Amino acid sequence: MGPYEGRLLRVIDHIHANPAGDLSLDALADVAALSRFHFHRVFHAMTGETAADAVRRIRMHRAACWLVQTNWRPDDIARRAGYPSGKSFARAFSAHYGLTPSAFRKRGELTSPLLLHQRKGHQMFDVTIRPEPARRLAAVAHKGPYMQIGQSFEKLGTILGGRDLWGRVGGLVGVYYDDPSATPPKDLRSHAGAVLPGGEGLPEGLEEVRLPEGRYACLRFKGHYSGLQAAYDYLFGPWLAQSGEEPGEAPAIEVYLNTPADTAPDDLLTDVCMSLKS
Repeated sequence: MGPYEGRLLRVIDHIHANPAGDLSLDALADVAALSRFHFHRVFHAMTGETAADAVRRIRMHRAACWLVQTNWRPDDIARRAGYPSGKSFARAFSAHYGLTPSAFRKRGELTSPLLLHQRKGHQMFDVTIRPEPARRLAAVAHKGPYMQIGQSFEKLGTILGGRDLWGRVGGLVGVYYDDPSATPPKDLRSHAGAVLPGGEGLPEGLEEVRLPEGRYACLRFKGHYSGLQAAYDYLFGPWLAQSGEEPGEAPAIEVYLNTPADTAPDDLLTDVCMSLKS
């Protein structure tokens, strides 16, 4: 691990743990134990964005997930996300997502634009059974609510960017081992990973995760990640019940076809895949 990598990982953990806290440039520089000037330059060089942009993006992501996945009042979400008032939060949220917080929540808990049609109780998606290749991942482990795995992806991205490895790895993949309806949120296990090509060494400080090749049932979800639960509800519910298939032993995976770094929230594409018995 390079001399600055650990400091920036500490900053990312701090932002995720304290979205309502003091996340000013001076405060984050103190967490990194760097001067304000050096912190700003190092953070931007290693992550590709300013610290202020990272704070804004992480707060907005957390707020979007809370709007969709909780019944908290928008004013409470504003406070939890670090905004001094509901009005300032609403302005920032609308500027980021193009919708007010209430409209974002009302939009059907982020109904996917790739939704085929709707019936009471479930959204319906097009599902394809296809072979998935074996994958070897360089990964960061995450334990806790799945909607907070972004923290581990942030750390993964910082490590890859700081070591100039983005051009040598494949796409990003999330690996999810537990059923959130049967496992307490604090005990959910997952990995945030990047695909390693053949012959590429495992970067120091990252875990190796091997995913087996096999048959998978996959659906493509378009939209913000906070709406992915609808995809799982359909894939593991009505589709599986009517498919005649049985789930395999491999964990569920999400294959991310683009990222929030360069894609509008409504245009994010995620393949949600469930392994099937041969």
